[in-house]
Amino acid sequence: MQPVNLFDLASQQARWLSVRQAAVAGNIANINTPGYRAVDVEPFENVLNDTSVTMRATHAAHRYAGEEQPIAVKEQEGSPVLPSGNSVMLEQELGKAGEIRRAFELNTAIVKAFHRMMMMTARG
Repeated sequence: MQPVNLFDLASQQARWLSVRQAAVAGNIANINTPGYRAVDVEPFENVLNDTSVTMRATHAAHRYAGEEQPIAVKEQEGSPVLPSGNSVMLEQELGKAGEIRRAFELNTAIVKAFHRMMMMTARG
């Protein structure tokens, strides 16, 4: 079993949350666009399952040029289609926006707590 770097995991989740926030904002911006289909990102669990432990460059002169895996944005399934052909439901999108905000806050609080613990051990 490979060790889990909490800060890398938190960074990856923050990146995923940013992509999801952009998808939700795009849905809300196109709420009155005829024929627009709502989109969402794959669940974070799927992103974690697709992530493999790889080597990372720790210096710019190192030869490894690894790239982060893209986060898939796909058409949202199960949304009813309105007469205009649009599938965006404002209530659902606002609920997702609230979930994203809470997840960002939790992510930040966890990183802050672990950073504080690391600083306490470095001082002692």
